[in-house]
Amino acid sequence: MGRHEKLFETIVGGRSDASVDFSDLCALLIHLGCAQRVRGSHHMFTRSGVEELINLQRSGSAAKSYQVRQVRRIIRRYNLELP
Repeated sequence: MGRHEKLFETIVGGRSDASVDFSDLCALLIHLGCAQRVRGSHHMFTRSGVEELINLQRSGSAAKSYQVRQVRRIIRRYNLELP
């Protein structure tokens, strides 16, 4: 099982929201087919077929836990799968 698969399972399973590495989460979203745009400290992700904008910010080296929950909700709502 690769790095993206492990992180995907962790996020979808709802384990360790506070300990998800920010750069790993960004890499996972790109791997899921999202396009990234950066403005200052805001990393925004869009994907065709997904109406919502994913907006992430760092909290040290980790992603903010409420934003990890937001990503989980979007993965489930749109049935996103790893390629």
